[in-house]
Amino acid sequence: MSNTFKIGGKIEVNRLGFGAMQVTGPGVWGPPRDHAQAIRVLKRLPALGINFIDTADSYGPDVSEQLIREALHPYKGLLIATKAGFTRSGPDMWHINCRPDHLIASAKKSLQKLGVEQIALWQLHRIDSRVPRAEQFGAVKQLLDEGLIAHAGLSEVSVLDIEQARKVFPVATVQNSYNLADRESDDVVDYCQANGIGFIPYYPLGGSGELTRAGGSLDKLAKAKGVTQGQVALAWLLKRSPVMLPIPGTSKLAHLEENAGAASISLTDAEFASLDRKRR
Repeated sequence: MSNTFKIGGKIEVNRLGFGAMQVTGPGVWGPPRDHAQAIRVLKRLPALGINFIDTADSYGPDVSEQLIREALHPYKGLLIATKAGFTRSGPDMWHINCRPDHLIASAKKSLQKLGVEQIALWQLHRIDSRVPRAEQFGAVKQLLDEGLIAHAGLSEVSVLDIEQARKVFPVATVQNSYNLADRESDDVVDYCQANGIGFIPYYPLGGSGELTRAGGSLDKLAKAKGVTQGQVALAWLLKRSPVMLPIPGTSKLAHLEENAGAASISLTDAEFASLDRKRR
C-alpha cells in the first residue's frame, strides 16, 4: 500500500498529516499558551516527512492559519488545507454559518491569512441545514471556478451528501470523525476508496474504549511491537484504506514525534484483523 495519496488526483502528499487545531489556545480560542512551542511544532513537520497540514479559519479563529504562515510560509512542498463554515463566539463555542456570502468571504480571508494566491484544498466545514444545499455547493463551485481554491472537500457528511455535492463540483476529500472506536463512517470510507476521494479522519486517536484497556487487543499489540497504543491506532488507520489521510494534532513536540513514528509501523493482515473484528 502506498504511503502517499494524490489530492484531487494531482497533489501528492504523504498520507500521515497534521491537524493544526490544537496549536491554538484553550477551547480552540485565541493564541497558544506557548507561542514559541507552537511554532517549533509547526516548523518540525517537514523534517518528519509531514507535508499535509489541515486547519480552519475557525481555529482561534484565524490564529491557526496565522501561526502556520509564520512558521512555514512559503510552504515549499507542503499542502495547506483549510476549512470554513463556522463562526465563533468564545472558547468551545461553535456556530454553523454556510451562507454563500460568508463562505466566499471566509475563503478570501484565508487566502490573506495564509499568504497564498490559491488555497490548494478548501473544505466545507459542515453542511448548514438552514441554507439550501444548492446555495452552499454553488458557493464552493464559484470558489473553484474563480480559481481561489484548487480542490474542494466536505466534512461530517454521509455517502448521500457526497453524491449530491459531486453533482455540483468535484469532491477531492471528505473529513469525518473516524477511529478504531468510532466506525460510523465505514461506508463513507469505502465509498471514498471506490471513487478516489481522500478520507481525512479527524479525531484519529479518539478513545478506543475496550481496546485501550490493559491487556486489551490494542495494548497487547503495542507491547508486542514495542510502540505506543496511539502509534498502532494510527497504523491501523493507514492500513484501513489507501485513501486514508490521518491528521493527528498536538501542541507538544514529543507527541508530534511519537505520532510521526506511526508512518513506519506496518501491521500484518492478521494484526489488522485482530483490532478490526472488535467492531464488526
